[in-house]
Amino acid sequence: MKRPQPMPLPGDTDNVRLVDAQLLSDSWYTLRKISVELRRRDGQWQRLSREAYDRGNGAALLLWDPRRSTVVLTRQFRLPAFLNGSPDGQLIEACAGLLDGDEPEACIRREAEEETGYRIRTPRKLFEAYMSPGSVTEKLHFFVAEYEPGDRVRAGGGLMEEGEDIEVIEMPLAEALAAIASGRIQDGKTIMLLQHVALVLAQSTV
Repeated sequence: MKRPQPMPLPGDTDNVRLVDAQLLSDSWYTLRKISVELRRRDGQWQRLSREAYDRGNGAALLLWDPRRSTVVLTRQFRLPAFLNGSPDGQLIEACAGLLDGDEPEACIRREAEEETGYRIRTPRKLFEAYMSPGSVTEKLHFFVAEYEPGDRVRAGGGLMEEGEDIEVIEMPLAEALAAIASGRIQDGKTIMLLQHVALVLAQSTV
């Protein structure tokens, strides 16, 4: 994975004026303290200072087999989750990754094969979303792709040189939805994708 380049700062608009930007950390990603003047709804200008963490944009994909009503997920260690209450830090997730300069579809094809071993054929773009807009600049591009067992061309598991040790999990969609309710699945992007498939795509195949 290439070291991501900091996102360029936008110019002033009619309602937002950039005052100052201080670099706090660029050990890998970029943490900056940004001061802006924001025009309030009553027309007054107010100065605000916030910290923004820039790690680049990403893409996430749910592999779904509508014929068997199964999904492919992954399980891997996430340090922030471990630091915030996850007993072992192992989260069940849809495959995802940073764009690293690629277009979103190219990114998710790469990540799907690296993480799950599946070579996807026709990924479908669903939507884009800011995942933590109070502090992180990242925007995720969400995809779903149908798969069959024969689409698995390698073991998956991620890249050791990037510290990845990823378990590939196939489960019924109903089990995955129950895992959200029970707390086994707590990853936001994964919950969004599973709910979309259950509410939109799965209903259209009934």
